[in-house]
Amino acid sequence: MIIVYSHIITERVAYIFRTIFEDVLNVQVSFTNDVSFFTQSNLPKINYSNQVIENALFFPATDLLFEEGIKEQKIEVFEDQLHQKVFFKVDNGSCFSFDLFAASFYLITRYEEYLPHKTDKHGRFLASESLAFKHDFIKTPIINYWINHLEQCIKDKYSDFQFPERKFNYLSTIDIDNAYAILHKGFLRTIGGIAKAIFSGNNLKQRLNVLVKKEKDPYDTFAYLENFHQQQKIKPIYFFLVGDYAKYDKNCSLENESFQHLIMNLAIKNEIGLHPSYQSNEANDKLHLEKNRLENVINKTVLKSRQHYLKLTFPATYDKLLKTGISTDYTMGYAETIGFRASIAHPFFFYDIEKEQATKLKIIPFCVMEATFLYYENKTPEQALKEIYQLIDEVKKVKGTFVSVWHNESLSDEGIWKGWKEVYEKMIFRYVQL
Repeated sequence: MIIVYSHIITERVAYIFRTIFEDVLNVQVSFTNDVSFFTQSNLPKINYSNQVIENALFFPATDLLFEEGIKEQKIEVFEDQLHQKVFFKVDNGSCFSFDLFAASFYLITRYEEYLPHKTDKHGRFLASESLAFKHDFIKTPIINYWINHLEQCIKDKYSDFQFPERKFNYLSTIDIDNAYAILHKGFLRTIGGIAKAIFSGNNLKQRLNVLVKKEKDPYDTFAYLENFHQQQKIKPIYFFLVGDYAKYDKNCSLENESFQHLIMNLAIKNEIGLHPSYQSNEANDKLHLEKNRLENVINKTVLKSRQHYLKLTFPATYDKLLKTGISTDYTMGYAETIGFRASIAHPFFFYDIEKEQATKLKIIPFCVMEATFLYYENKTPEQALKEIYQLIDEVKKVKGTFVSVWHNESLSDEGIWKGWKEVYEKMIFRYVQL
């Protein structure tokens, strides 16, 4: 255990210290605002205040963790002695030239997303609005680097103190926006698809062959996924969209028995999560309805989710998930760029700044999605793979968790997705070989 002194133990102080020490470093922390009690303790000591205390590591505190509410912060980014981008400058600290804890809180809680900002056509916070993007550290899990340096500082001061060993991990997550390209769409959608193919001249033969079972549906990559994951000893999570049909929600109807059987079969060996529909962000009753639908199919409680279209608004989206009984969410990442939205490659708990309260909603950030490369960056599979390798290497350096987002259709190896199946395989081979 490590003891932390601060003149005021605010919710923010307690949250960020627990996040860094308990969630990432796997070390318990205790807090005190009693100087006498602190100095008499035999535990490794961290002093987070503006008062130097003998025989303790000193981390000068800036104002952020002692404030309440949201306001514009004066932020000047500079490079520290380790050539890392940092902010909230301080003087005379034991290890850092900046307030590590305030800076980490600002990034992890997505403080900037509570402030006025531009959004895209889907109402999403733009990566280009973020501090990490503007100062070119979006592709670096910079908080992990800070934490590793903190760990070394404590080891240097308290040589007998042992930190638990941490390991690099990988998690594959698969979104099922559209389980089938052609099959199981219902009469009207099937006729509409044929008519569209006739007028456009695209894929009519394939569509008809699939409908009469002469060819496999190109989006039906599930047997391949099961076999490949089993061979590589990967345990993925599948997120199913089960909302009503709409402009941005186009999966099969859950009334379709084949779709139900697909979900049930995948649920035998895999974790299943909810992919809340685009519409569920506007209609309060839909999230609860969709969760119940999925639970009725798999006969299990659904505790995991990732928002369709990565629609995430602070704090409303997470508040709604908590009220619906979701305990873990996987939405933390950007659609338009790869990288680290919260500047960390490790799970953490959501802190609601409006309520000044740490919650029990665990956030699993991802750093790469195949659709980003194709739809937003116009990258080839070869270019994408090179960047994926770089991200994997970054996360491995800091002993973090590398989380990828893929879709069943991108593994069809057809049309616009030609070559992307190999990218997925090589990404996993890279992890397995490390």
